[in-house]
Amino acid sequence: MELREGQVAVVTGAASGIGLAMARRFAAEGLAVVLGDVEEEPLARAAEELMEGGAQILARTVDVSEPDSVRAFADAAYDTFGAVHVLCNNAGVGSGAEGRMWEHEPNDWKWAFAVNVWGVFHGIQAFVPRMLAGGEPGHVVNTSSGDGGIAPLPTASVYAVTKSAVVTMTESLYAHLKAERALVGASVLFPGPHMLRTGLWESHRNRPERFAKERPRKTPYRSLDQWEAAMKEAGHEVAFTPVEEVAGHVVDGIRADRFWMLPASEHSDRQIRARSQSMLDRANPSYLESFILD
Repeated sequence: MELREGQVAVVTGAASGIGLAMARRFAAEGLAVVLGDVEEEPLARAAEELMEGGAQILARTVDVSEPDSVRAFADAAYDTFGAVHVLCNNAGVGSGAEGRMWEHEPNDWKWAFAVNVWGVFHGIQAFVPRMLAGGEPGHVVNTSSGDGGIAPLPTASVYAVTKSAVVTMTESLYAHLKAERALVGASVLFPGPHMLRTGLWESHRNRPERFAKERPRKTPYRSLDQWEAAMKEAGHEVAFTPVEEVAGHVVDGIRADRFWMLPASEHSDRQIRARSQSMLDRANPSYLESFILD
């Protein structure tokens, strides 16, 4: 798919982090951009910044966990621009779960699934039929993570399970689009290959009351800066991937119709090989030993 002036991109989770970086890059490519986010003030700042740079922007608050909210978001995009060519289902949250899986609160799972899994599906359902009906080339990018999308991360199991689901959902979407001989493609994005400076670490700031925690946390939430400081104190230097690099990977992947938007990484390759080999050998998951021994 070519990206050119006159096309329209939709990005959820667009007020900061990867979403804002993608919005900036699409705007730089000449596309009009529809920004969606649950946080009103950061969303307004992002829209103002992009419009000051000359971009065509529509910003709307949207709660991707609510289908009616996503449908209204899609209506606004089509009412304003008449078409959508790129859909980035990017909004995501952590879960705030602590301890072993059997100790987790059900609301930790409900909230993470509502945003990370249902949010992607709601985006697909609200936009893809209209993209197909438009008859123009298009592309859907669903944001997963190496943490779950490639291999389990037992220390953040709720998040990892949701991101694994996004991979399977996108594989299924790809197959359905191909079966329809559609001009719309699909990709799954694995941001990285290193850590990213995003608001995911502070997801709890947007946790809705209907998914509120039922008991106080045993430990306080830790920010990315606090985690990085703890890692450095333990003698581990943390590498970060600029979010702009992730946005560039998305644009290149759309142009190449690349399903696996997976940056080169020996660490990821080792995880893929180890997990696949364990399955082929019908062997126990020895690749989890570092977590088991933790």
